Amino acid sequence: MLVSTSNDVPGHRVVRHIGIVRGITVRSRSVIGNFAGGIQSLFGGKLSVYVNLAETARQEAYDHLVQHAQEQGANAIIAMRYDANEIMEGITEVLAYGTAVVVEPA
Repeated sequence: MLVSTSNDVPGHRVVRHIGIVRGITVRSRSVIGNFAGGIQSLFGGKLSVYVNLAETARQEAYDHLVQHAQEQGANAIIAMRYDANEIMEGITEVLAYGTAVVVEPA
């Protein structure tokens, strides 16, 4: 699957637009993870517990996005973006979205 944040895929031309596709996940940190993050925050710097959570959530949303596009018959996604919203304290929704297309080499 080719994925691009621009409106095209260099070296390819769009031959069919399929439509909007998305991947979503909702994540929270465990009590132990929040405790570890709180300890890390006392010392400042990178909060690896939360970085790992964010990376895992983005990867999961991305994987769902690609799966959704494949199910629709796409071989590429253009204009891909991420969005995140806190649903409630400590619970975050991560959304990956874009336009599913079929491309072929130019």
